[in-house]
Amino acid sequence: METIGRDLREMQRTPLAPSHVEALRAAGRVVDYAAGAFLCRPGQPIDRFVYVEQGEIEVVDPFSDERLLPSTLGPTQFMAEIAFLSGGNWSLPMRAVSDTRVIEVPRADMLRVMSEIPEMSDIVITVLSARRRRQLEARDAALVLIGEDASRDVRRVAEFASRNRLPFKSLALGSPEAEAVATSSALSPGQPAVIFGRDTVIADPTPDKVARLLGLNHDFADDQEFDVLIVGGGPAGVAAGVYAGAEGLNALVVEDTAIGGQAGTSSRIENYMGFPTGISGADLVWRGEIQAMKFGTQFAMPRRVVKLETLEGGRFCATFGNGRRVSAGAVVVATGVQYRQLPIERLTEFEGAGVYYAATEMEARYCRNAETLVIGGGNSAGQAAMFLCRSAAHVRLLVRGHSLAASMSSYLSSRLEADPSVTIEYGAEVTALHGDDGKLEAVTIRSAADGEHRSVPACALFVMVGAAPNTGWLSGLVELDDKGFVRTGEAVGGSSPYATSRPGIFAVGDVRAASVKRVASAVGEGSVVISRVWEFLNR
Repeated sequence: METIGRDLREMQRTPLAPSHVEALRAAGRVVDYAAGAFLCRPGQPIDRFVYVEQGEIEVVDPFSDERLLPSTLGPTQFMAEIAFLSGGNWSLPMRAVSDTRVIEVPRADMLRVMSEIPEMSDIVITVLSARRRRQLEARDAALVLIGEDASRDVRRVAEFASRNRLPFKSLALGSPEAEAVATSSALSPGQPAVIFGRDTVIADPTPDKVARLLGLNHDFADDQEFDVLIVGGGPAGVAAGVYAGAEGLNALVVEDTAIGGQAGTSSRIENYMGFPTGISGADLVWRGEIQAMKFGTQFAMPRRVVKLETLEGGRFCATFGNGRRVSAGAVVVATGVQYRQLPIERLTEFEGAGVYYAATEMEARYCRNAETLVIGGGNSAGQAAMFLCRSAAHVRLLVRGHSLAASMSSYLSSRLEADPSVTIEYGAEVTALHGDDGKLEAVTIRSAADGEHRSVPACALFVMVGAAPNTGWLSGLVELDDKGFVRTGEAVGGSSPYATSRPGIFAVGDVRAASVKRVASAVGEGSVVISRVWEFLNR
């Protein structure tokens, strides 16, 4: 299956060409570092691109200050992370092993050079993507979570980091490694914690606090102006960000949870063109995010738009949950849908501790070698069941209807029916949840055929049914249908299939009424809508 980048260990190193180095020299300056000097530390802005001319640079363990990796950076190599594209922060410290001479190019100048020399841009982005993949696989990071299984706050941070492809290390409470990290950070061993480097312990940890340390949740000046504001970081929103940046528009993509949206919860998508071996939804959209950032599109997360208003002159003002505002000449609504909270007693009590709305590697760890249930009859539910059956002892797929033919792709339903570790129960619904100490232990299933209730053991219940549109923030500016989806096109006087009843506001993807609820369709709509946005802004 495809991932976010190539395997760094198997890549043939492609050095920058002499002409590329001359371009760096013209845009930057030569800097000398003495042996032992730190070039960066975790949490500092990645404000420059560093090309090594002489000497050697090593990656440092943020807790022991010892060398972290056996390999180092030498002449003709460069020091950077993928967050360089978005203006994020360093995730690991870097130190000169010996006296070292480098060329340092300010970030803005380097992005300009990369846009002018695409061959160099390709090399840089390929290497940085591969480095991020290596970090994720090796779990080398300054961000360390202790007691993920024992604390919902820590678990929420883990889910945020995992879905956004941010490197972190998770340590079991009471393990020798957890105690060593806690001691190095002056913490009492045996308590859950979120630590960023040796010196930063995050009190009352939240995804927002972690995002700020990593430079993801940017603070914008009040009423900062953009050409287009794209609300939602799923396939439709990120595709719009790619094309907006490519067309030279000053674009901002805002996402309140994780880049990838609902598609990011899919562990394996096999029917998206160009990926014959499949790709996870999160990895697919992460690649799109990198493309968009390459073209200059900005991202902010976790950031929620709570209100949208019109301004004099036809512009729009969006207010964020923290009270800050930005303005835009056009708005693309790509907020997608979210799974409804089912009317089951104690559901909220077990959310995040047995009840989940995503099926990724993160959630799969909680149901290893145990009985697992998935509610839903669509592709997302089918993909979740197939993914989870690799680690769970057994997976029950509960479908309210009597067939999957109308709701699930044929290739997927056929696999489910053939897999001995998956049982499909038609006409079934969950009526009760059971457990102690905040952990799910069993569920009660009702059969529609005979009304019989039975209790089955389960450590995890995945809810993937009942999609509700995220449109409450639109403040009545556009016309919605009776289910809350945004109406577009001729029926509401729109000038295009994606234009809403309010000129300048467009809707794409799952949030749009009558759209095809598929990843490929969302990507297509997000790509095409930018031509209409361009026409509107230049009318």
